[in-house]
Amino acid sequence: MIRFDAIFLVDDDPINNLINRRLLGKTGISNRILEFLGGEDAFEKISELGPDETLLILLDINMPVMNGWEFLNKYMELFPNRKDKIVILSSSIDFQDRQRANEYSIVSGFLEKPLTLDKINGQMEHYR
Repeated sequence: MIRFDAIFLVDDDPINNLINRRLLGKTGISNRILEFLGGEDAFEKISELGPDETLLILLDINMPVMNGWEFLNKYMELFPNRKDKIVILSSSIDFQDRQRANEYSIVSGFLEKPLTLDKINGQMEHYR
């Protein structure tokens, strides 16, 4: 099973983050799960990490201040050489959002909320 140095939950909903943190804790894919209510806080923490640390970032699209698309654009600008995996985790069922996500080479998946163990395991299969 693939393991990550840390999992970042970037979602403005603290209850979603709490539930997802507990769920991800059961998978054993990382011992460090960090929650961020906004993108700027996540960027600050990413910049403190070593270049060899690999993250799994679960990113919500619909957030105030900085939405998921803005996050992706800024991530690519700030961290062009990182090897993190970014998965969009959204309540959006809009096909256009999925298409837009596919335009970003750094996005490795698009999961609909709520997150489940089956969805996590299915996504992890892509990284083997």
